[in-house]
Amino acid sequence: MTPVLVFLVLILIIDLYTYKGLKVSCTRPVNAGTRLFLKTLFWLIPSILLASIIFVIYLRPDDTEPRIFNGHFYIVAFTMMFYLPKLLFIVFHFIEDAVLMIEKLLSKAAGIIKQNNIPFGEINTARRKFLSRTGIIIAIIPFIAVIYGMAIGRFDFQIINKTIYSESLPDSFDGFRIAHISDLHIGSFRGYENRVKQAVELINMENPDVIVFTGDLVNNFTAELDGFSKILAEMSSPHGVYSVLGNHDYGDYYQWGSPKEKKKNMEDMLLVQEKMGFRLLLNQWDSLIIDEEYIAIIGVENWGESPFPKHGDLEKASAGAENSPFRILLSHDPSHWDAEVLGKTGIDLTLSGHTHGMQFGIETIFFRWSPSKWKYPRWAGLFEEDGQYLYVNRGLGYVAFPGRIGMPPEITIIELRRAG
Repeated sequence: MTPVLVFLVLILIIDLYTYKGLKVSCTRPVNAGTRLFLKTLFWLIPSILLASIIFVIYLRPDDTEPRIFNGHFYIVAFTMMFYLPKLLFIVFHFIEDAVLMIEKLLSKAAGIIKQNNIPFGEINTARRKFLSRTGIIIAIIPFIAVIYGMAIGRFDFQIINKTIYSESLPDSFDGFRIAHISDLHIGSFRGYENRVKQAVELINMENPDVIVFTGDLVNNFTAELDGFSKILAEMSSPHGVYSVLGNHDYGDYYQWGSPKEKKKNMEDMLLVQEKMGFRLLLNQWDSLIIDEEYIAIIGVENWGESPFPKHGDLEKASAGAENSPFRILLSHDPSHWDAEVLGKTGIDLTLSGHTHGMQFGIETIFFRWSPSKWKYPRWAGLFEEDGQYLYVNRGLGYVAFPGRIGMPPEITIIELRRAG
């Protein structure tokens, strides 16, 4: 059985059980016309989903066109919008059915059990319906959350300020400000060019000393940058814009017609970053100089745990930077920090992205959670061990799900201060 067929069977089971639960819960009499309308509306949703999946998988539209490719994301959103609530509802309805089953078994075993001369099963009817009706109300929450994440959350750009103290920082760099952005996935913004312009304006308003971008500029294709490269080129700082590649930038998630096509896509990626004024670091480093003092900025190609590629070569990238008093590493995947940086190098600050915080989570002053933590223990924010720092940016764009829920897009401003 193919994964697609398994998914469709699962969807059908969820729909059938949800439909049964709603019939049990909603017993208020309605006329035949209203009943037909509600039934048609209920089954229209899985029908649209099925038609969309067939269109994408079997008719194979040209998904190199960002608008078509982004349509895949909206299928994900459509599924989440209607099936997360259904899953939540059927949990309550299943508990209701389980209680009913237990009561029937007990009644059968003990004969007709009566309480105040009323059959035992009968007096619990209202309670059982209460469970399903509670499920209906609670199921509204994920429905609204998905709509919010798409309409507002994905464009709710946040400025996050962090300060890092280091005794090895040269005096000239005391107060040096870094604007850190990551995971733009620019093709996802097709039709929302004004939102990218808004983000660029927010970055420039912070007047950073340097801007760094830690990978995933596109979803799959360099051509996604058409119409955006001039906007991104407007980012400016006294020390310029530095970037590295993320796993999506290599075009590995598309079935190319030939190796030559894929190679051309990568050549275009290098060229367009140069035209935008980005200093792309491909396993190499550069120096930032102020008043004859300098710090090193090191950039590796993508280095990730399986199934993500390991193109990064930290030893090669760092060669010659060992004598720098302060070293900054740009590495897309935060797992690289634990694997090759922490306790193994003298790199002071590593800047990463990649996780997006799964574009979903809860963050308060008391509690932080995202499903991203199941794969990445260091999934967002600032980490420090033995004087070495890692900052994981939550990303500026979005992929797969066209929204963000409780995990807004982030522009990080990191200020370096000399300790002592």
